[in-house]
Amino acid sequence: MSVQLWTWILVGITFALYFGIAIWARAGSTKEFYVAGGGVSPLANGMATAADWMSAASFISMAGIISFAGYDGSVYLMGWTGGYVLLALLLAPYLRKFGKFTVPDFIGDRYYSNTARTVAVICALIVSFTYVAGQMRGVGIVFSQFLQVEITTGVIIGMAVVLVFAFLGGMKGITYTQVAQYCVLIFAFMVPAIFISIQMTGNIIPQIGMGGRVEDGTYLLEKLDTLHTQLGFKEYTEGSKSTWDVFAITLALMAGTAGLPHVIVRFFTVPNVKDARKSAGLALLLIAILYTTAPAVSVFARTNLIETVSNQEYTALPQWFKNWEDTGLIAWSDKNGDGKIQYVNGEATTGKPEFTKARGASGERLIANASAETNELYVDRDIMVLANPEIAQLPAWVIALVAAGGLAAALSTAAGLLLVISTSVSHDLIKKQLKPNISEKGELMAARISIFVAIIVAGLFGIYPPGFVAAVVALAFGLAAASFFPAIVLGIFDKRMNKQGAISGMVVGIILMLFYMIRFKTGLIGVMEPLPASAWWFDTSPEGFGTVAMTVNVIISVIVSRLTPAPPESVQEIVEHIRIPSGAGEAQSH
Repeated sequence: MSVQLWTWILVGITFALYFGIAIWARAGSTKEFYVAGGGVSPLANGMATAADWMSAASFISMAGIISFAGYDGSVYLMGWTGGYVLLALLLAPYLRKFGKFTVPDFIGDRYYSNTARTVAVICALIVSFTYVAGQMRGVGIVFSQFLQVEITTGVIIGMAVVLVFAFLGGMKGITYTQVAQYCVLIFAFMVPAIFISIQMTGNIIPQIGMGGRVEDGTYLLEKLDTLHTQLGFKEYTEGSKSTWDVFAITLALMAGTAGLPHVIVRFFTVPNVKDARKSAGLALLLIAILYTTAPAVSVFARTNLIETVSNQEYTALPQWFKNWEDTGLIAWSDKNGDGKIQYVNGEATTGKPEFTKARGASGERLIANASAETNELYVDRDIMVLANPEIAQLPAWVIALVAAGGLAAALSTAAGLLLVISTSVSHDLIKKQLKPNISEKGELMAARISIFVAIIVAGLFGIYPPGFVAAVVALAFGLAAASFFPAIVLGIFDKRMNKQGAISGMVVGIILMLFYMIRFKTGLIGVMEPLPASAWWFDTSPEGFGTVAMTVNVIISVIVSRLTPAPPESVQEIVEHIRIPSGAGEAQSH
């Protein structure tokens, strides 16, 4: 059977499963809609948390980033994995015991201030919409390539699927759908990795295969280093970032991801604090399966790509190249007219180049106007995981399985994020501030309307992505780290922290991060151009500046809180209470 037929079959089966679960798990109350009724088992919650955490960014993009960045790409592995550990140890159990299932709700009640709550809502919405845009783009890429539809059509299909199980079941439907999606995505990621590891090194375990030897006896990483240097790239295993910048980026990613609201809410779907801790540990083990495999997939994909395309006749390239070329995510421009692909250092890596149509050996196609004089190939990093099985000539069902896994990863996270947007609007804005006397039925309707509107907005972001997506994503992480992460941690561990300190810290952190990102990453339209790396403050990249802004936030929060009145005695008693490491006397979520 063809790849397309296999894809229709596997995607059809998985989507039927998701729809069936959504209908079975319809939410009838706000508690079921927000926290799945609080009765999910630790194992199921661990699997759902892992699926929620491992978005299309983890499944599709992370290995692609590491493929091109090499050693420098390790900051994403360390930052995102470390962020989960930080979340599981420092935040989740305490927030669970406090009884607040959204970050803005915790900040609003802990700091007895609707101003603080509103600042946190704004941050949660920025982070969530940024993430959802990325998931929708992933859905569009998968559909456009494997089901042969337009990217716009793919995004619309993805919107419809998410709408069904998020709109009907809320967190209850999403939780059990994500259990199924974890199984699909981890199977889809591991099967081709194992196949290619055996193919290239003879080792069934990809993590060991990455450090193994190839047919001629040389180590695989040594071979990849040689291929890189021959093409003018830096060695794959060598980094170019300073030690401080690696630390700053890693910590910013950790703090930013630890404050991600769509994962924190997962710890309210289990019966008690003990089960929240268990599910956190199980989720970490389940996440580690993919995260320890991603570097191996990156090495396999990079080696296969270079050996398949570098200095090869364009007319002799395998069919997968032509298929991806049609999507515009890989493109070749024959600058020297020899009919061969010159893939050398100088590739456009800071954004998608302009494309123009030209007549070639295979008819009309897209070519890239790459900036370098000698490099003739543009490769979008997002295709590395999806194209990897095709490059390695694996069976059609394996290629289709990866498509199903990519969709599962994107849709599971999109659903979780849309629920966060929904609860931020219906619970934290409408119920807590605008209309405190709203009925449960009215709140549930507001939540569903919010999800519907959020999906429309997210779909538009997926269809018309802004030209500076990378900058916006980095901005979202930086904002999360610089704004409400210190407010959450200090709210748990510092009884003396008051509303004046928290609000001051959050506002200064957000403004500082915004200024730095605008100045060094995006520029200000019509006024300023982005400054070069030589002008970075403290030799810190924009991606790592969240660490600096977060530190400033903490210092200002502590100083202001010490110069202003202490929080009410009742708030201090609650802070003391939530530190007790047991489920006894646990506050009830509402």
